[in-house]
Amino acid sequence: MKSFRCRVCAAPLHFENSVCVSCGTPLGFSRGEAEIVPVDQSGRYVDSAGLVWHVCRNLDLSGCTWLAALEGGQCSACDLTRVRPNDADLEGLSQYPVAERAKRWLLFELDRLGFEIVGKADDPERGLCFDLLSSVAEDVVIGHDEGVITIDLAESDDTYRVKMQKQLGEPYRTMLGHFRHEVGHYIEWVLVEGTDRIARARELFGDETADYQAEIDRHYSEGPPKDWPERYISTYATMHPYEDFAETWAHYLHITDTLETATAYGLITVAGVDAFSLFRDVVTGVWMPLATSLNTINRSMGKDDLYPFVIPEPVLDKLEFVASLRPAR
Repeated sequence: MKSFRCRVCAAPLHFENSVCVSCGTPLGFSRGEAEIVPVDQSGRYVDSAGLVWHVCRNLDLSGCTWLAALEGGQCSACDLTRVRPNDADLEGLSQYPVAERAKRWLLFELDRLGFEIVGKADDPERGLCFDLLSSVAEDVVIGHDEGVITIDLAESDDTYRVKMQKQLGEPYRTMLGHFRHEVGHYIEWVLVEGTDRIARARELFGDETADYQAEIDRHYSEGPPKDWPERYISTYATMHPYEDFAETWAHYLHITDTLETATAYGLITVAGVDAFSLFRDVVTGVWMPLATSLNTINRSMGKDDLYPFVIPEPVLDKLEFVASLRPAR
């Protein structure tokens, strides 16, 4: 995440700010400019081309600060949400903003990396949408299916999420992590499957045509292979080639976003991932030393490691592959 400053008083801003806490200026996020911009008292912003933008109608519902093209309309990020809790589901609505905030963070990161995301409204067959479902009314399975990403809003509750994390023996579990993982399935579906990249993907991750349910059953009955730390980023990645790809993709986003944030706030002085020809060099030369430092800082505060993972050589090859999917700039 880049750092932001108020254009009126130059005070630091957080990505989620709708008002500058220093000078009181109302704010909105311009996706086209990738900046937080001041809006007038009616929520309007006029860009350099003279186009008028308006604060998203979902500001009070989900905390969305992004600007929409139409007055009273919703922004391009909210357009991607196909299903949300109904107005009578008060628990689901209370959980909803956490998921939407993670989704906006994900979209901002994908924009910064140059991945163009097309919604189902524009491309019904290959576009992307999100079903943010409340498990108050139904059982919800987090997953991806042909461009539809389903998220369980119960994961926004810290107590529930930590319980699931311990139950599944996971070192890391966050709402943003779910979004990053599931969009990895989408990226593989649109950028790898059915392309000339599939052969290399199978060399690295395995044959994605392997029976998914059978592999799930095997994983939960037998557990991961004993040598999994030598070849995978997590035990979940051992379940199926699809999950290995999605886990690797999620870590690609973890790493790129955290490095950009560290650079923006002066924790490291490297020029950024674009300054390296190989992503593995970013990981070994910059990320691993930074992650060690951040883990130690967390331990100094009596907290768990920020990045509780070890990256073996085969995972470096996998990270290099997913990084190669980034469009040329």
